[in-house]
Amino acid sequence: QVQLVQSGGGSVQAGGSLRLSCAATDDIFSSYAVGWFRQGPGKEREEVAVINWSGGRIDYADSVKGRFTISRDNAKNTVYLQMNSLKPEDTAVYYCASKETYYSDHYNYWGQGTQVTVSS
Repeated sequence: QVQLVQSGGGSVQAGGSLRLSCAATDDIFSSYAVGWFRQGPGKEREEVAVINWSGGRIDYADSVKGRFTISRDNAKNTVYLQMNSLKPEDTAVYYCASKETYYSDHYNYWGQGTQVTVSS
C-alpha cells in the first residue's frame, strides 16, 4: 500500500503563490504518473495537472495553464505543484493521486487533501 502525504497549502491573497508537495512512502511511486486535483465549494472535482513518471509528459487544465507548474523529484519520491498568480477561484481542497500509466483513467492512491484559500 502506497501512502501519499501532502504538505503545503494554506491561505494567501490573490496574486500570491503557494507550493504543494506530495510525498510517497514507496519507491514504486517514481514509476507512476501523478495528477493534482481540486474540489472547490459546491464544485465538481477537477484535474488541474498531470505528469508522467519521468516528467517528460505534462498536461494542465485550461483554468491553470500558465500559472501552475507540476514537477517531480523521483529521488525524493515527491511531486510538486507550484501555484502562482493565484485567484480566489483557485480556492479548493487539493489532492494528489497516482496512477500506473499516464493515459490510464484509474488513480490508485490518493493523498489526504490540503486546503488552499485565496482571498481577494
